[in-house]
Amino acid sequence: MKFKHTFHVFVDNFSVIYKQLLYRLVISFIALGLSTAVIYPFIKGLTGSPDFISLKEGIKAFLINLVEGKPTELAAATEQIRQAFADVLTLVANNKTNIVWGAIGLLAIHLVQSFFAGLGNYATAAVINDKMALRAKSPFMVTLIRNLKQASLYSIMYIPLSFLYDLICYVGIYMIVFMLLSLIHINVLVQIFLYVTAMMVAIAFKMVFTSDWLPALIRGKMKPGHAFLYTFDRRRKNTFNVLSNFVILILIIFAINVAAIVFTFGAGALIAIPSSYVILVCFEFVNYYDREELKYFIDKHTIIKPEKEKPVSREEFFKGE
Repeated sequence: MKFKHTFHVFVDNFSVIYKQLLYRLVISFIALGLSTAVIYPFIKGLTGSPDFISLKEGIKAFLINLVEGKPTELAAATEQIRQAFADVLTLVANNKTNIVWGAIGLLAIHLVQSFFAGLGNYATAAVINDKMALRAKSPFMVTLIRNLKQASLYSIMYIPLSFLYDLICYVGIYMIVFMLLSLIHINVLVQIFLYVTAMMVAIAFKMVFTSDWLPALIRGKMKPGHAFLYTFDRRRKNTFNVLSNFVILILIIFAINVAAIVFTFGAGALIAIPSSYVILVCFEFVNYYDREELKYFIDKHTIIKPEKEKPVSREEFFKGE
């Protein structure tokens, strides 16, 4: 039933996808501009150097001689390419300091972009919760500004943890699948299959242990520290059931995004990617509402009620909870 209710809530909040898309496009363009400003001086210096120009001319001469069938001149072009490539590597090695600072700059831009993306995810979750709990149509930007303090605290806590977890998983799984398993001569296609499968399971695990974070903050009205501890406490939360649901959701999302990129030449990704974030948030809230035995709307005419409703306190009643 969770999938069915998640789909209904997703359709009921479909307009949020366009707001999420616009928000992410804005922060992505800003991040792209800053990244370009960081790497452009180095790229310009590299491509304008005599060594790189010599490498480019050597490759051009090699291709021309190959097409025209001049084997005697291919050797000279090959030697030019080899020497120029070695000189370019030396040039890169002599600029290690600039490369390191550039990498640090790009990492900082990525973390700041992820921070603002986290703010957008919080606003999306708050809009969806308002619709589920009260049928309220909350404006995206107004909701973001109204919850800016809470969203910032959430993003500051979530982004570094998520980045470290992803980095450990990407590197660790890569070393196991492509380096360790290559010693026993496993087929490359099998290695790719194992890597993608392991990454999907790793992502599902991360989502299981963070799935209650936003609902606890927004619907549960918990403080950031309490919500953080609550989401990692998996007692009586049907962890394996939630994990299996997340694995299926991630497989569906991955398949839809790949199809959108391949069959629409990337155009479909404009809707598929923000939809992925929205449907995951919908599932997190449906899972939270069901487990906490709270009633909620899945559309204008349908309310999902638990078998046994919790009595509403006087404070909750006047707050509209």
